Amino acid sequence: MTDETVHESQETRSRRGIASYFRRLANRLSRGEPAPADEEQTVTVTPPAESEFEVEVEQEDGTVSLEIDMQWDEDEGEVATDVAASKATFEVYEDNAEQYRWRLVHDNGNIIADSGEGYASKQKAKQGLESVKSNAPGAYVVDESKDDDGVVEEGGSKATFELFKDSEGKARWRLRHDNGEIIADCGQGYASKQKAKQGLQSVKTNARGAPVEEGE
Repeated sequence: MTDETVHESQETRSRRGIASYFRRLANRLSRGEPAPADEEQTVTVTPPAESEFEVEVEQEDGTVSLEIDMQWDEDEGEVATDVAASKATFEVYEDNAEQYRWRLVHDNGNIIADSGEGYASKQKAKQGLESVKSNAPGAYVVDESKDDDGVVEEGGSKATFELFKDSEGKARWRLRHDNGEIIADCGQGYASKQKAKQGLQSVKTNARGAPVEEGE
């Protein structure tokens, strides 16, 4: 078979963002699941149980490079492109107050996240959901119902998932940007903290590659 570059990308990322990428790879690899090569998770690789692994650190002309290389025989693993990266869809719509909102609807029909507020224009609503797409997958998870506000799960984005209890004692989550704005909300209370964590994990998994549908 001829040589082919399936995917290649280059960009500047924060240290937290890079850590988030490797963490996502590590989680999938440890479970033997297809690991996403790109941020949109449309290209995945499934290495065999064992593969050649090489780490190289180089210094040249004042620049340091860290290269991590995995190799395996093509017939021992799998590479998939044009993967259906998400099992959810962003829906942008106009509410009864003539403001624009978005909601993230899972393929099973459940609304797993919403904008939490109305926007003056469709463009603003779309900017809001794009922020969720960018920041949800790598966001920290902080449990505010704990006395020490401990981090439950580390991440690497400009937003944080906050787990908390509402006035009725139900578990909820919200996604707060580093600028203080709440950019996504669970939209409902959960019977347990575990259910709320499952809900936000679904948003982490499905937000990045979710298509956007605009209402009339």
